[in-house]
Amino acid sequence: MSEDVMEEAVERESMEVDVVIVGGGPSGLSAAIRLMQLAGENGQELMVVVVEKGSEIGAHILSGAVVDPIALNELIPDWKEKGAPLNTPVTDNRHWVLSETGKTEMPHFLMPLLLSNNGCYTLSLGNFTRWLGEQAEALGVEVYPGFAAAEVLFNEDGAVKGIATGDMGRLRDGSKGPNFEPGMELHAKYTFFAEGVRGHLSKELMERFNLRDGVEPQTYAIGIKELWDVEPENHKEGTVIHSQGWPLDDTVGGGFIYHQEGGQIAIGFVTALDYANPHLSPYDEMQRFKTHPAVKPMLEGGRRVAYGARAINEGGLQSVPKLTFPGGCLIGCSAGFLNVPRIKGTHNAMKTGMLAAEAAFAAIQGGSEGGDELTAYGEGWKNSWVYTDLKKVRNARPALSKFGIKLGTLYAGFDMWMNNLGLGFLVPWTFGHHADHAQLKKAAEAPKIDYPKPDGVITFDKLTNVSFSATNHEEDQPVHLTLKDASVPVDTNLALYDGPENRFCPAGVYEFVDDEEKGGDAKRLQINAQNCVHCKTCDIKDPTQNIHWVVPEGGGGPNYPNM
Repeated sequence: MSEDVMEEAVERESMEVDVVIVGGGPSGLSAAIRLMQLAGENGQELMVVVVEKGSEIGAHILSGAVVDPIALNELIPDWKEKGAPLNTPVTDNRHWVLSETGKTEMPHFLMPLLLSNNGCYTLSLGNFTRWLGEQAEALGVEVYPGFAAAEVLFNEDGAVKGIATGDMGRLRDGSKGPNFEPGMELHAKYTFFAEGVRGHLSKELMERFNLRDGVEPQTYAIGIKELWDVEPENHKEGTVIHSQGWPLDDTVGGGFIYHQEGGQIAIGFVTALDYANPHLSPYDEMQRFKTHPAVKPMLEGGRRVAYGARAINEGGLQSVPKLTFPGGCLIGCSAGFLNVPRIKGTHNAMKTGMLAAEAAFAAIQGGSEGGDELTAYGEGWKNSWVYTDLKKVRNARPALSKFGIKLGTLYAGFDMWMNNLGLGFLVPWTFGHHADHAQLKKAAEAPKIDYPKPDGVITFDKLTNVSFSATNHEEDQPVHLTLKDASVPVDTNLALYDGPENRFCPAGVYEFVDDEEKGGDAKRLQINAQNCVHCKTCDIKDPTQNIHWVVPEGGGGPNYPNM
């Protein structure tokens, strides 16, 4: 973008609100609902605004999903009467250890009680989020889908003042197009950041306020999911299957198969992003998983109806940053409250939103004009069941990296059983994490992986699958996948790591093509930003941390149905 374009002044309208919430997911909407509940109970008027970058509430939500209703029971006790789409209780829990040609089923009684799905539901998290949005609006919350929070605003004293939504209608070079509309400023007493995993504003705030000082690095995985309509004889509603082992070797990860309502199966694969082999492709591992002889029969005769991918926080308790700063806080997956062994975070995300709402309401009711730090939220989460939930499993994920898959799994089971039995004091230590991007070996030091070609029936190529995510971006808008140094992809990533961007992206965004200007065998990195499903994997796994994901225009990206 040229200096002339950068200096082009833009007049933005502003609106004063009590609380602005960035992100219309379960955490952000739970926070909004709780604020309005408290306002109603105390006869106080509040202006609460939720901005959501997806085209509608739920458009960018992606999860397996199996949900523990513990937070929902607290937030909306009569959720069944109000029509919450939790219609399929988990009735059968299975855990498979896969080899290339077979499976061993772990007896359920051997699994730590912490991993039980009893009382949980398998569902579309997108549809649940849409329902939460309806509950929020019924209470008077202003919900604005299609508006991307692009900038954090600060007061003169450095406290967060609110956010500005992104301009609409800018051309690729940053200049104003014929349909240009400036963003809007939302000024608030408190701003909650509920952007989900690796939120770009949350990342900025962590750096500005040193929120990660004294905590372990966050570690991540990528979850890749397809939704299938399957033959009735292959469907067992309420069955939940998790797997480990094949197709991965020494990389942490595993599959999930959830038999949901309407004759559908949610099938997916999770690959930890601390993998070492730069030739590994999480997308292709997912496709291989579907060909396993225990998995493929479930899909035969069926039809894939949706596809998506999303990064997942795996750091747990020791990676949760400081949650508060002057004028705002981090809630939900922006901070990282996933219980990794349970593969569940929605309940914790919702509860942290509720805790933040309670702290903010108490401050506003006490006469605060905002700009202060909601220390009651930072203290409250440590006294909540969220903290207890994460503390009991804090060593399960890092044990796999520390001891290897087999020994790590045995240790994780031991550690969780000790906590199940109330003997957690005998395992008082907490294992650490490492930064995912720093784990790649050089390409010459790692074996290449020969992935089979997709058959177009059970397995699919990336671009075909991306079309089933309903992803769309305005073609001529500024590219939201930015490079700090344009020379690094070829000079470093391609030269040393064989261009891992080609493989860690599940949407075909990054492509090394011939550089016609230089000629010969020269290559350049082509960024197909229009394919981006907003998974954030590139921002996490790029070995040189040269890729910086920024928010595109509101309303762009995937439009997930029933995911």
